[in-house]
Amino acid sequence: MSVPGSPPPSLEARIHGLLPALSPAQVRVATEVLRDPAAVSSSTIGELAARCGTSLPSVTRFCLALGLSGYAELRLALAAEGGRSSSSWERGTGAAEVGPDDGLDHVLRTLLQADARALEDTVAELNVDALGKAVHAISDARRIDLYAVGGSACVAEDLRLRLHRIGRGASSWSDVHNALTSAALLGAGDVAVGISHSGETLEVLEPLRRAGQQGALTVAITNYPRSPLSRAADLVLITAASRDVTFRTGGLSGRHAQLLVLDALFIGVAQRDYTLSEQSFDITADAVSAHRSPSRPV
Repeated sequence: MSVPGSPPPSLEARIHGLLPALSPAQVRVATEVLRDPAAVSSSTIGELAARCGTSLPSVTRFCLALGLSGYAELRLALAAEGGRSSSSWERGTGAAEVGPDDGLDHVLRTLLQADARALEDTVAELNVDALGKAVHAISDARRIDLYAVGGSACVAEDLRLRLHRIGRGASSWSDVHNALTSAALLGAGDVAVGISHSGETLEVLEPLRRAGQQGALTVAITNYPRSPLSRAADLVLITAASRDVTFRTGGLSGRHAQLLVLDALFIGVAQRDYTLSEQSFDITADAVSAHRSPSRPV
C-alpha cells in the first residue's frame, strides 16, 4: 500500500525501476518511451514496434511489465502525464544538462527539479505497510546491522548515528568481510538492512543473504524492485532516483530519496517510544553543549 493521498508514481520512475529486469527488446521500447513520450502517445503499436526494431508482442509484454493492461493504456497514461507536466519528460533517458556557461541559478533550478521529482515518486512508490513492519522490527530488534558501500555507506552511517542517539544501537558495515562476519552472528529477533541503489552490489547482497539465512529479518532499500537485493529481502522499500544531472550520475542521483526513506524509518522508530526518544535527545544535547560556541550578545 502506498502513501494515502499521494499522487501515483510517474510512469518515468516506474520504467526506470524496471529497466534491469526487461529483455533487450523491451529495453528498446522503454528507451523510446522515455526519449519521446509525446510521440509514443500518438503512435500505433505497429509504428512503435517498427521504430524499436521489435515485435508487437514485445511492446505488449513491456506494457504488462509496467502493470498496464496493454498498449492502449500506455498511450493514455503518457498523454495524461504529458498534460500534467510536460517539462518533466524533456530529456528522457539522458542527463539534465548543465553546460560550461550555465549560471549557478540554472544549476540550482536543475537540481531542484530533479530531486523534487525523485522525492515525490519515492513517496508515491513506497509501500507503507512494509515501512511500518520495518519500523516495528527495528524498534524491537536485539541487534541492527546496516550494509552499504560507496555513497550509500554515508547514508547508512547517518541512520546509525541517529538511531544511537535515541538508544537504538546499530552497526554500519561498508567492508564486506566485516559485514559477513557480523551477519553470521545475527539470528531471530535481529534486523539487517541492505542499502544499494542498483540492488546488485555484491558487498551488500552477500551479507544480507547471510543475515537472512541466520534468521534475521532483512530489509532492502533500493531503486529496483526486481533486483537481486529485493528478491533476497523480507521487506523492500523502493526509492526513485532523480534523473541524472551532468557530473552527478548513477546512485548519487538517488541519495536524497534514500535519505527520505531512512528519515521515515528513524522517525517511526522514535515515535514508538516517544518519551524515551525525547529524554535521549535532551541527554545527548546536554552532553555536547559545552562544545558549542556561546551565543554572541544581542
